[in-house]
Amino acid sequence: MAPTDETGEVPQHASPFGTTPPARPPAEGAAGADARMPRWLPRAVVLTLGLYAAFQLSTWAFHQLTGLLINILIAFFLALAIEPAVSWMASRGIRRGVGTFLVFLAVMIVSAGFITLLGSMLAGQIIKIVEDFPDYIDSVISWINTHFHTDLKRIDVQEGLLKSDWLRNYVQNSATGVLDLSAQVIGGLFQLLTITLFSFYFAADGPRLRRALCSVLPPAKQAEVLRAWEIAVDKTGGYLYSRGVMALISGVAHYILLQALQVPNAPVLAVWVGLVSQFIPTIGTYLAGALPMLIAFTVDPWYALWVLIFVVVYQQFENYVLQPKLTSKTVDVHPAVAFGSVIAGTALLGAVGALIAIPAVATLQAFLGAYVKRYDVTDDPRVHGHRRRVSEGLFRRARDLWGRRSGEREPEGQEPGAGSGSGSGGS
Repeated sequence: MAPTDETGEVPQHASPFGTTPPARPPAEGAAGADARMPRWLPRAVVLTLGLYAAFQLSTWAFHQLTGLLINILIAFFLALAIEPAVSWMASRGIRRGVGTFLVFLAVMIVSAGFITLLGSMLAGQIIKIVEDFPDYIDSVISWINTHFHTDLKRIDVQEGLLKSDWLRNYVQNSATGVLDLSAQVIGGLFQLLTITLFSFYFAADGPRLRRALCSVLPPAKQAEVLRAWEIAVDKTGGYLYSRGVMALISGVAHYILLQALQVPNAPVLAVWVGLVSQFIPTIGTYLAGALPMLIAFTVDPWYALWVLIFVVVYQQFENYVLQPKLTSKTVDVHPAVAFGSVIAGTALLGAVGALIAIPAVATLQAFLGAYVKRYDVTDDPRVHGHRRRVSEGLFRRARDLWGRRSGEREPEGQEPGAGSGSGSGGS
C-alpha cells in the first residue's frame, strides 16, 4: 500500500528524469471556493438593463407623443402646399411672414364662409323637416289605416312615443353624447390651432429651417436634401393645384344642373360637391353626391334620380378625361397606386393618412425616378401584350409533331413487298 501523509493524500515523488508529474485537479468544493465572477458580467448586466429601460422609455414617450407627431406631419405637408404661393409673394418683395399670414387669412375666410353657408343650409332644412314632421306622420298614418284597415290617430302615436322607455333612454344617452361631443370639439379646435401654428412657422421660416437642416450634413448630402425638399414642394403644391382646379370645374358643372332643376341652395351644394369629391379620397364622391340627392328628393323624387345619373356620368368623365390631363404634369400617379396608397395611409394614420397619402407617394415616386437608373425596353411584342408569335410557334410545333407521327405510322400500314413492286416487275 502506498504511504500517505497527514491529509490522506498520496505524496508526489519526483520523477527519475527530473520532472514533476502534473498535479491532480482540485476537488469540487475547492473549485467552487476559488471560482470568481468574470469581470465583464456585471457591466453586461447593467448595460442590458439600461438598454431595456431606454427602450421602454422611448416606447412610452412615442405613444404619448403620437398625436403631436401626427400634427407636425400634417403641418409640414400643409406648409409644403402653400410654399409656392409664399415664395411667389416673397419674390415680389413681400416678407415671408406677411405672405404666410395672407395665405392663411384667405384660407380661413374661405373656410369660414363655406362652413357658414353650409350650416345655414342644413339648419334651414332641419327647420323645414321639423315643421313638416306632423304632415309626414299624418301621411304615414293614413297609408297604414288604408292598407291595414286600422284606426290609428296622430295623438295616440305621439303619446305613445312620449311615454315610451326607448325615448327616455335615447334622451339620456343623447345628453351624455353631447358632453362627449363638446370634449371632442374642444380637442379638435386645439389640434387645429397646433397644426396652424406649426405650419405657419414651417412656411414662414422655410429658408432658416433648410439652413439648420443642411448645417449638420456634409456638402454632398446637402444637395440631396435640398433636391428632395424641392420635389416635395412641387408635388404637394401640384396636387393641391390640380385638386383645386378639378373642384372648381366640378362645382360649376353641378351648380348648372342644380340650378336647372331649381334645387334650393344650389351654390352651397355645388361648393360642397366640388370640395368633398376632390379632397376626400375614395369615398368623397359618394359623400359629395348624397347631400344634393337628398335635397333634390325633397323637391321631387325624379330630381334625385337625375342628380344620381349626372354624378355617375361626370365621375367617369373626370376619371378618364379631366384628371389625366390635369395631373399628368403635377401628380402623375397611377390610379391603382393612388388607391393602394390611400388604403395604406388610412390604415397607418386614419383620415390624416388618407389625405397626405397621394402627395407623399408622388414625392417618393419622383425622388426615386430621379435616382433609379432606367434602361431602354426591348422591342418585343410581349411587352405590348401581343402573344401572336408565341401562339404561332406553338401551332407550328404541334403541326410538325403531328406530321412526324403521321410519317412514322405510314410504313407500319404498308403491305409486305409493297416497297419492292417496281423491282419485281422489272425482273
